[in-house]
Amino acid sequence: MQKRVLITGAAGFLGSHLCDRFIKEGYRVVGMDNLITGDLKNIEHLFKLEQFEFYHHDVSKFIHVPGELDYILHFASPASPIDYLKIPIQTLKVGALGTHNCLGLAKAKGARILVASTSEVYGDPLVHPQTEEYWGNVNPVGPRGVYDEAKRFMESITMAYHTYHNVETRIIRIFNTYGPRMRLNDGRALPAFIGQALRGEDLTVFGDGSQTRSFCYVDDLVEGIYRLLMSDYSNPVNIGNPDEITLKEFAEEIIKLTGTNQKIVYRPLPADDPKQRKPDITKAKEILGWEPVINRAEGVKITYDYFKSLPHEELFKQPKEFKSVNR
Repeated sequence: MQKRVLITGAAGFLGSHLCDRFIKEGYRVVGMDNLITGDLKNIEHLFKLEQFEFYHHDVSKFIHVPGELDYILHFASPASPIDYLKIPIQTLKVGALGTHNCLGLAKAKGARILVASTSEVYGDPLVHPQTEEYWGNVNPVGPRGVYDEAKRFMESITMAYHTYHNVETRIIRIFNTYGPRMRLNDGRALPAFIGQALRGEDLTVFGDGSQTRSFCYVDDLVEGIYRLLMSDYSNPVNIGNPDEITLKEFAEEIIKLTGTNQKIVYRPLPADDPKQRKPDITKAKEILGWEPVINRAEGVKITYDYFKSLPHEELFKQPKEFKSVNR
């Protein structure tokens, strides 16, 4: 019998790449998404496959999946500030109620579950680079708190199900990731810079550009997720690329790559924006034998070529508006 995996957030950037990977590994894949921030275009190539099925469903509500499940990967959540600042309650609910429902399903099915946490649990870190033992510096009532605290709660309830109900759980803390199928207008630095370059606009850097990020190519991340799911390690693991760069330097790299001659313009830094972000991946190396293999120049070129191949109107799409979803 083929093993069966449920992937929530399947129509999103990471979820869709995970669907591809598990299909390739010979699994039967059940994708689930309410399409609030996901896009069916990301997985439409899978609909013709007999081993793929899709449920249009909000995981914040009770989840029913008939049949056996071996694994659950909970990746449903808005992930870019431009989205979660517009739908804060939905973001909190998918991290809290959605995780609770997925854990209940894992318990009922005897499935192993991996939940997608984030480097945002470290907030604006006072420790650099960030190890898994660092408890973070998060403002629970700031605008970003809706995402940060949803993910922190996710980790807590996941560990509670592990210790109290003996559910097999895995927790990944994902650092900045990029690659094809990102939305150009999702507000994160890499698609924002490339989108501005392709439109002939100046590149917007917030603050003085000295804040750092560490960008991991999506294929490397997916490999880390797969290895963690198959491991026997239940504590959180950082997965990301420790190659750190300032946002000013990164904007300059994008201008050079695209061959455009835009200048960099500076805007005020948003509230609680992290000044530094770099994973300590010692655990991933030791426990999973994982480290990134795709360098930034190679990964950004692939991503740039993907964005360039999109229909022209995609360049000018405005960020998504959400109506009546913050119930």
